[in-house]
Amino acid sequence: MPIRSFVLRAGRMGSGQVRALAEWGPRFVLPYAPRALDFGEVFGRQAPRVLEIGFGMGAATAEVAAAHPDTDFLGIEVHEPGVGALLKTIGERQLSNLRIVQHDAVQVLAAMVPPGSLAGVHIWFPDPWHKKRHNKRRLIQPEFVARLVRHLAPGGYLHCATDWEPYAQQMLEVLSQEPALRNSADPGYAPRPAWRPLTKFELRGLQLGHGVWDLLFRTTTGDQSAQVTQWK
Repeated sequence: MPIRSFVLRAGRMGSGQVRALAEWGPRFVLPYAPRALDFGEVFGRQAPRVLEIGFGMGAATAEVAAAHPDTDFLGIEVHEPGVGALLKTIGERQLSNLRIVQHDAVQVLAAMVPPGSLAGVHIWFPDPWHKKRHNKRRLIQPEFVARLVRHLAPGGYLHCATDWEPYAQQMLEVLSQEPALRNSADPGYAPRPAWRPLTKFELRGLQLGHGVWDLLFRTTTGDQSAQVTQWK
């Protein structure tokens, strides 16, 4: 059995999240199915598509989607309270360019996301799995990154962020070794892009005196700036 990068934990659902799941879930949550999505059909238009893996409670996801209405976003999260929280925000802010899949991201990529269909991928503050014996559970591993690249369009980008320095070092090493990616801040870390909101995890880390590391890599084929110009 493949090693999972997450553990399902029981979380308390607030009444607002429960209502949001019932009211907005049927429209904005896509059921997992072993067949490729037709993004044009899902969103009712043709637009750049950005995937976010592990959006937590979804605050940053909603901020980015609201700020970039000309881009369509697909968020993947396994924890139901986070799905409910983001649905609540979607309803309150009437965000039409955002959809959710509540399932394992590895399986979603393999079965539902067509190759070359993504303008970008966001992986912000994934579980760092601090203990050395658990490092194998970290999401950013060579095999997974190679899979991600296959789903990026020419000129697409992969943006990771973490507040755990050992994980940042591992990310930099793994991403730098992927031949289909080029570091936009070679040879090190990138400044936080203006379009990435401060997340609650980042704020917590900064309050604890932690650093925050961003990594922005782009595919080595196609127009290297085409898919990120929209964010400036």
